[in-house]
Amino acid sequence: MSVKWGVLGTAGIAAGCTIPGMQLAEDCELYAIAGRDEAKVKDYQERFGFQKGYIGYDTLLQDPEVQAVYVPLPNHLHCEWVVKALKAGKHVLCEKPLALSAEQMETMFAAARENNVLLMEAYAYLHSPYVQALKDVMKSGVLGDIRYIETAFLTQGYKEDIRIHKHTGGGSIYDLGCYCTTMILSLIDSELAWVKADAEFNDDGVDVFTAALMKFENGVRASFNVGMILGDDTGDRMDRLYTQGSRGYLRSNIEYNQAGELSFEVVSDGEKTVHTVTAPQNYSLETEQLSRCIMNGEQPHVTPEFSMANAKVLDRLLAEIGY
Repeated sequence: MSVKWGVLGTAGIAAGCTIPGMQLAEDCELYAIAGRDEAKVKDYQERFGFQKGYIGYDTLLQDPEVQAVYVPLPNHLHCEWVVKALKAGKHVLCEKPLALSAEQMETMFAAARENNVLLMEAYAYLHSPYVQALKDVMKSGVLGDIRYIETAFLTQGYKEDIRIHKHTGGGSIYDLGCYCTTMILSLIDSELAWVKADAEFNDDGVDVFTAALMKFENGVRASFNVGMILGDDTGDRMDRLYTQGSRGYLRSNIEYNQAGELSFEVVSDGEKTVHTVTAPQNYSLETEQLSRCIMNGEQPHVTPEFSMANAKVLDRLLAEIGY
């Protein structure tokens, strides 16, 4: 038994990350691909082996064979097409950020409840055993009382890309900051007390570099830096995670969503250890997980409650910088 998946759009992240993950995933059948460009649809069919190719997203949603839909469309189109898919009775995996606001996100989850289908936000890295290993260390007590978390995610400067335009929901908070905030929320079990942030904007009004400070009700502080400033259409990027406790610290320089043999450093009471985790392709893990939810009643790993909590943090950050 497997789940028949449809992909709603021929985006780069679909071709480069998620569809290859689907090919590796158990219980996942690459059934249909939809796009607005006939040549691209045919290319995806031939390259990835989709059984069906549709010109136009509505046509795919009308196919009764499609059980689940992956949505990699630009941010500003998520709400419209996710709601349409949910109303068509399809389970949905939608790229991050799921919505442009917490209010918009609530509309989407309400549609999922009303139509008795599942909706999960696609943070592939959160499915990784590497992230679970970080959580396990944090919970084990070897770092003592957690006092501070710092993370960063910086990428290239784009000359022309949907991620640098305001009308498409672009900017460093939407594109990169959501990784940092979900990582922080995964590691801190407390309500956010306050947030401060400032940003540099481009001519189109989106933040190309943002720095934020956060404090939680339990006293833990966190900060992050995100930006699109490391070059022009290059492969440059920087990822970092640092956690300080009363007994020591954890340091990781692994890129978000990486697979393979991944290591991080832990220093506790002056003694250093290196932890190594074997991480499969994360995009296959998230597809497999939602397929199990559909077939076996498992609960989505990225829950609606978690996504809503993160969306409210993003709302506060965007308001703070005046986006």
